[in-house]
Amino acid sequence: MPRATSERFSKAHQPSAKRNTSKGHGGSSSSSVRNPIFNTERFGQHILKNPSIAQEIVEKANLRPTDKVLEVGPGTGNLTVRILEKAKHCTAVEMDPRMAAELTKRVQGKPEQRRLEIIIGDFVKAELPYFDVCISNTPYQISSPLVFRLLSHRPLFRVAILMFQREFAMRLVAQPGSTLWSRLSANVQLYAKVDHVMNVSKNNFRPPPNVESSVVRIVPLDPPPPIRFEEFDGLTRIIFSRRNKTVHASFHAKGVAEMLEKNWKTWCSEKNQVIEDVRMKQKIEDILDETGYKESRAAKMDLNDILKLLSAFHDSGIHFA
Repeated sequence: MPRATSERFSKAHQPSAKRNTSKGHGGSSSSSVRNPIFNTERFGQHILKNPSIAQEIVEKANLRPTDKVLEVGPGTGNLTVRILEKAKHCTAVEMDPRMAAELTKRVQGKPEQRRLEIIIGDFVKAELPYFDVCISNTPYQISSPLVFRLLSHRPLFRVAILMFQREFAMRLVAQPGSTLWSRLSANVQLYAKVDHVMNVSKNNFRPPPNVESSVVRIVPLDPPPPIRFEEFDGLTRIIFSRRNKTVHASFHAKGVAEMLEKNWKTWCSEKNQVIEDVRMKQKIEDILDETGYKESRAAKMDLNDILKLLSAFHDSGIHFA
């Protein structure tokens, strides 16, 4: 039977389900094409109905007989049953209790039943078990939280095969200088190798979303880089706020110097250093001049550029988190 995470846990996601009524994996869908059994849009889900696509997605994971798999948003189990054919165990996290009940019926009385655990609740808040591989037809509204939750999970998983809205997927794999290179691209690629695997037409879903989907492969870097995510994200948040403007202009945006000065004073206090008056704007100018990134634009800066800039600020005692 599906395992409820907790009473508090299950109640927490119910209001958001109401707020998301009429939205789906790739946007809102008309009532005329709603799932006849479940109002799947309520949870941002569109059921993958094409068996050949489901098979191909599972095959991309190169599952081993010893693998423990985490599946997010299993729906009625079109991916799940194929995962169970190849893996040792599957833990499926499903927000909709009716979907979970349908998936339970699908394996009831079969050998696969003992190798499937269903957690009913919000993936973002769920306590995750150990897993080697993650496979997901991702509900659109948790795309970004899902990626960063996976990358922060320990121990590291081997690979994740994830389906997203195509634009989100293309931002994950975007390269510096491309129109889609963004804070998301840099933050994810700092910790993982990301590849585009395949496109999936909206006609392969029930009900069909308004946009196309794509599947990506995420392989976390092992060992991960020794960089605090909050620091790197703090810097990318500033420079990508206006990706086509100069880095100099981004650092002169309202409130940035004040925030960095506050962080600098906190750092001095933690290091038991005397807190002296600092001209933070001038300090920023000096760092940008010394590193040569004053006239650079985030849209064309690669990971090495961003890391060098971060290191220069750290050397001056300036932090972003």
